[in-house]
Amino acid sequence: MKVLYYDCFSGISGDMNLGAMIDLGIDLSFLRSELGKLNLRGWELYAEKAQRHGITGTLVTVKQTVHEHAHRHLSDIEKIIHGSSLAVEVKQLSMKIFMKIATAEAAVHGISIEEVHFHEVGAIDSIIDITGAAICFSALNVGAVYVSEVELGSGFVKCDHGKLPVPAPATAEIIKGIPVRTGGVDFEATTPTGAAILSTLGTEFGIVPHIKIDKTGYGIGHKDHPSIPNLLRVYLGEISEKQAPGHKALLIESNIDDMNPEFYDHISERLFKAGASDVYCSQIIMKKGRPGVVLNVIAGQGLEEIVKEIIFTESTTLGIRTFDFRKDTLAREFGKLVTEYGEVTVKRSFYKGKEVSVKPEYEECRKIAIERNIPVKEVYNNIMSLLTQNKK
Repeated sequence: MKVLYYDCFSGISGDMNLGAMIDLGIDLSFLRSELGKLNLRGWELYAEKAQRHGITGTLVTVKQTVHEHAHRHLSDIEKIIHGSSLAVEVKQLSMKIFMKIATAEAAVHGISIEEVHFHEVGAIDSIIDITGAAICFSALNVGAVYVSEVELGSGFVKCDHGKLPVPAPATAEIIKGIPVRTGGVDFEATTPTGAAILSTLGTEFGIVPHIKIDKTGYGIGHKDHPSIPNLLRVYLGEISEKQAPGHKALLIESNIDDMNPEFYDHISERLFKAGASDVYCSQIIMKKGRPGVVLNVIAGQGLEEIVKEIIFTESTTLGIRTFDFRKDTLAREFGKLVTEYGEVTVKRSFYKGKEVSVKPEYEECRKIAIERNIPVKEVYNNIMSLLTQNKK
């Protein structure tokens, strides 16, 4: 199974991540073309070879060609991303990363997610960094992401709220649950964007996997340090199926017996947008023989607070239970299949290196069905038939 290993000995930022991805082999023209689907004006993306302490890597710079003063809310960013022509999985992953930052900012400032103003994070360069991270991750088609101990840096950083200690409060909130160290460098080594990328993509933290390295990419940081090279090192390689792919996750539940059942759809939609990997309901009998429902949410580490906020504010429950558990999943690969409807994304799943299932992406089938005014099952079955033929 293909995996990524993030070696964050000098931290991570959004542009360092893009630099490492290009250094691993992501084509710059492809990345620019995909980012163009955002229909967002006022930016240019540059990449050049540079060195830190004699090590060559890729330095990425996002330049704003239009100076903007607007402070965007999460809903504004959601409109930009969901209104684009990017692939569905890229849109979803981009929003998960943004949600990490929004949740952290809300917690730090004591406000709701809807009230969060994205200052630095809402700027064009951060939208490019985050969406670019999702594009690159999707293109590399890996089954798991391992993350080393993360250097946070030290000192102070200037932002819209004034001078703040390193790590910035939002970074400290996002990085919860991830092994870190501080003081290796005297500047902000890990930014909120970098922390959110790791927290969202990472499946295992603080573990050095037994990996067969195929490529090594170096993302160059814009700051330099006399002792430690300001680099993000990312390995692309393969790992034994015995190690992968599993990770720690959260199961968050609440018993509800007095809520309008129409509300469940709205709550479920909000939870999925917040980054939950699954939301489901189970029928139960509660005290005094009352019929009730258990609302179950499976989410990654770091999403506990936003999930609890949604459940407490949107439902009628008075209590929530939270459990840590290990989630084991099949290794997955995404590819394109040429069909009578055009190219369609196909997801293949593997157990111990053996393919156990293959199917087209439902959202793409649904889009085709709507555009052609035909039943979605017809689209799905025709593509499955083609997959079966190709397998023979």
